[in-house]
Formats: sequence, structure tokens, C-alpha cells
Amino acid sequence: MLFPVIKGSYERGGEVHSVLPEKSVFYKNHVINWAQDVSRSLDYLETRNDIAQEKIGFFSFSWGSSIAPVICALEKRIRAAVLHASGFVMQKPLPEVDPLNFLPRVHIPVLTLNGKNDTAYPLETTQKPMFKLLGTVEKDKKMKIYEGGHLVPRSELMKESLAWFDKYLGAVK
Repeated sequence: MLFPVIKGSYERGGEVHSVLPEKSVFYKNHVINWAQDVSRSLDYLETRNDIAQEKIGFFSFSWGSSIAPVICALEKRIRAAVLHASGFVMQKPLPEVDPLNFLPRVHIPVLTLNGKNDTAYPLETTQKPMFKLLGTVEKDKKMKIYEGGHLVPRSELMKESLAWFDKYLGAVK
């Protein structure tokens, strides 16, 4: 597992004070930097002979899931994705980094795991529209909705995520 520490997070923090999108060049540049950070992380994995390059999966949670369409559309080395607590953010960024514009360009298998009563990403207005706009063929995308809010029960999250990656990337050996 690789956990990229993207610009503005953890010890690389300081510039971004909110993960909410905004219509500014500052925010646009951060989204571009985040995508570059993920790509550089995958570049690093390519230097490792103990990593199966054709079996790279993407797992995200909440804010990471809201920008996942940008990453998954641009980064062709990602072969499958699980988006936990996903949906549109109501604030709009500039069009060149708006996840809405990238969703139709996502063609990898995608599983979304969401809470029915998520107040951050309401089911009808953010989760379902995001899922519907994915460019992934119907047979390779799946949406699971659970009772509860922003967090999916941990046992279900692990079971469904591992089953999805096993199905599309192969079981870990």
C-alpha cells in the first residue's frame, strides 16, 4: 500500500486551509499538484520490482473520493478504484479541474461505498449523480449504499473493497 502525502497535507501543509473547491487559480494549481503527486508516487512504484505494475488500485475516502475522478481519468496506470464516502462537492472549482468534467473520462472499474444518510454527500443530490456520470461501462461499476452516515461499517468496507480489487486486479499472492 502506498499512501501519497500530497501537497498541502500532513508535513506538506500550510497553504491550503480548506479542501472545499473554489474558483481560483490557487485551487486549480493545487488540484494539478495533487494529480502530479499521485503520478510521481506511481513513478516511484515503477522502480520497485516487487510491485505488480499492472495491478495498481486506487482507494479514497471522502474528500479524496470527491477529487478521484480527476486522478482516475488522468492516471492510466490505475486499473480499478474504490471510492468510500463519495459524491460531488457543491462548491465549484474552475472547469479545468472540476471532477464533473472528468467523470465521463473514467473508464476503469469503480466501486462506490456510501452511507444512505451522509450529510456531507447526500445520496440523491451528490452520490447518485456522480456515480451515474462515470464513464465506466455498467458491468464494471457498482454502487453500494449502507444505513448510516458518512462512514460505511468497517467490516463491510474491508470486505467489499478487497473483493472488488481481487475481482479486477487479482488476488494478492
